[in-house]
Amino acid sequence: MLSLPSNLRSDLERAVIVARDTAEAAARAVLVTLAVERPEAYPTMNEEQKVLRRALRAVARQLGGGSQAGGMPQLVEEIAYQGWHRMLFARFLAENGLLMHPQGVAVTLQDCAELAGEEGAAGAWELAARYAGRMLPGIFAPDDPTSQVQMAPEGRDALTQLVQNPPADVFTADDALGWVYQFWQSKKKDEVNKSERKIGGADLYR
Repeated sequence: MLSLPSNLRSDLERAVIVARDTAEAAARAVLVTLAVERPEAYPTMNEEQKVLRRALRAVARQLGGGSQAGGMPQLVEEIAYQGWHRMLFARFLAENGLLMHPQGVAVTLQDCAELAGEEGAAGAWELAARYAGRMLPGIFAPDDPTSQVQMAPEGRDALTQLVQNPPADVFTADDALGWVYQFWQSKKKDEVNKSERKIGGADLYR
């Protein structure tokens, strides 16, 4: 079993912790763009955006136990999780030769860069993340509105830089995925521990 050395584990930890803050900021920005917290959609929004807005508002109410405002923090977390982890899992798959085109052919990140324009993707990482999402429908359900959110270019570019930073060896270690989840939760766990309050279900969400 190939375990992640401590120095590479530190590289991964830094990337994931910064990625959570970056992804959540990008998620909040896109929710503003989609007028999710406003009583009405923006007049400039097209029908596709309005449909997604309504779906996201429904998800927020569900997460908030009937309260849309109460569910907004969890909606932000879910969109951030989806946006970052599709990219991260794409790199895991690519580094292990497992990233697949929908037609069943293995592809590299370079292949994704060449195919992005043909498939209407903004770049290699957006297309690779799309492929990864299709390969893992149990994690990234295609009918989940949070999976359909497209972050603004600045947020997407920041996450791209973060997913590219760790060396390839990080993504071939057998225990790396387990560390990913722990690092994603670490900041929230620290906040809960410092607050000295009882841990509730919302604290364990994502």
